[in-house]
Amino acid sequence: MVMGLAVMVYTLAQRQLRQALAEANETVLDQRKQPTQTPTLRWIFQSFQAIHRVGLNGQVHISNLTPERLKVLRCLGCIPLLQPSP
Repeated sequence: MVMGLAVMVYTLAQRQLRQALAEANETVLDQRKQPTQTPTLRWIFQSFQAIHRVGLNGQVHISNLTPERLKVLRCLGCIPLLQPSP
């Protein structure tokens, strides 16, 4: 039952991302660095593995948050409050 729920959430998130990209006429880069409007959620998860949240001197920084990853977050309805650190 848990596995079925996990697959359903995965599928819905992938569908939402693809619909948002199509509505906005946007693309993201796939594994081969080619633009696509139908990325797999597996690829999106892999591309987000490079993001790190770092606390330093009481401040929180997010490293490796590129414009491409921000686009994906916006399409999923997750607009981050923090901007990428250099």
